[in-house]
Amino acid sequence: MKPTPISPPELAPLLVFGAHPDDIEFGCGAVVAQEVRRGRAVHLVVTSRGESGSRGTPAERTREAEKAATLLGATLEFVHLDGDAHLEIRSAHAICLAGIIRRIQPGIVLAPSTVQNQHPDHWRLGTLVRDATRLARYGGVAELRDQPGHAISQLLFYAVTPEAEPSDISPVFIDVSAPEVVTAWTAAMNAHVTQVSARNYVEHQLVRSRMLGFRAGVAHAMAPLSQRSSGVRFAAISEP
Repeated sequence: MKPTPISPPELAPLLVFGAHPDDIEFGCGAVVAQEVRRGRAVHLVVTSRGESGSRGTPAERTREAEKAATLLGATLEFVHLDGDAHLEIRSAHAICLAGIIRRIQPGIVLAPSTVQNQHPDHWRLGTLVRDATRLARYGGVAELRDQPGHAISQLLFYAVTPEAEPSDISPVFIDVSAPEVVTAWTAAMNAHVTQVSARNYVEHQLVRSRMLGFRAGVAHAMAPLSQRSSGVRFAAISEP
């Protein structure tokens, strides 16, 4: 299976959501690095500062995320919802995220997968982002009336860990083998010093990308997913 092409000449922004300061880098950082190098603006949104993590203070983890975003070439903002390990699915949260979608006007949105066999903040955020992409289109939502409605082109989900990969949905393979992409991605993961000092998360993700690349016939690949049935095939991650 060959990886799908990505990026037409006219590129709307890529908007990526993460529940914790390191989720985006570990889960789909190579996609971010690649799209930046293709000329796409990428904006990252993180909904906690790792307050409940086993390692690192919120201030440390915030600085690490800021450094990682800079290394990837993306912009970053933090949005406080309920805090690390306390995220709940609420309509107010979905509306808040829909407001960000309207402000950024992305073509593509990436969010954590909604498979429940993972950190609960991950699948709950994925669910909220899915709902937010719908609410962003609706002109009658009172809290959003000061911003024009916006319909995205594609919503895709990334898995921070293999356990978060759904078994019944075919992924979209993205070739991220370019040396400069792998270098930027690796540097961004290593920026999360408080996390990688305890376990070799970086090598774990690089091995995953090599295994995905083997399936796609390239050196490194990432495999975000659509939440449609496995019978639906996507030609590309791009605006129509």
